Amino acid sequence: MTSMTPKRAILIAAGRGRRLGPHTEEIPKCMVPVGAHPILGWVWRALASVGVEELVVIRGYRGDILESFVRGLGIPHVEFVDNAEWQTNNVLLSLAKARAYLDAPTYLTYSDIIFTPAVARAAATSPASIGLVIDRAFRTIYEGRTEHPLEEGEVSDLAPDGGVARVGKKALPVPDAVGEFIGLAKLDAAGATASGAMLDRIAARYAGRETEPFQRAATYRNAYLTDLWQELIDGGTRVDPILIDGEWREIDTSQDLERARELVQSAAKGWS
Repeated sequence: MTSMTPKRAILIAAGRGRRLGPHTEEIPKCMVPVGAHPILGWVWRALASVGVEELVVIRGYRGDILESFVRGLGIPHVEFVDNAEWQTNNVLLSLAKARAYLDAPTYLTYSDIIFTPAVARAAATSPASIGLVIDRAFRTIYEGRTEHPLEEGEVSDLAPDGGVARVGKKALPVPDAVGEFIGLAKLDAAGATASGAMLDRIAARYAGRETEPFQRAATYRNAYLTDLWQELIDGGTRVDPILIDGEWREIDTSQDLERARELVQSAAKGWS
């Protein structure tokens, strides 16, 4: 780890996660138990293992109970950002609510994934200014995943110089994909500045036009985080892959929940 290794992580946790059915009737998705800990408990253990000390939580659905839960995890520094429009916007505009925190090196993470400390170390030790954790073994994770087909993955390929070329849902034919963006990114100081500045430019461009298309999203209001990465790439900003092989799970359905339990129950994964 270096002095530029992020001490902060921003957790995008405003949505409900309706595909998990009864599991999220009373609690946000990140509080759903996976084995011995809730999703966020596993995420925090992985992040803490690489020196993260501050967690910025973007909350929406059941944000009232999320605060007391997060404060009970023993995180040294916690900040909360409210996305009051969580029912009508998506990941990108949720992140935009935490724009002020893109002023220092940080990790960005979805709240419906778990990843091992080894994956966190890969992100922490990457020299990338903007690094996307991309799983080369993603196809194996989708074997038997009938409730969340491969075509829904945020797939990616690489440019000849090794940088990320395309990323996102339906960004390219799945057979051409090098891997899948897992929902974890690392930004150094310059990467955070570039990402924040791009958020500002997009917001200005789409002021009063939130229902118009943006990148691959049908509307700007419903854009994904990968649409931000693609906008940066298309504008000439370098985005690098942080390549891994498995050791993570997305938890979008009850079927995913069972598969995630198998991951965390494996002692070989180095969980603390």
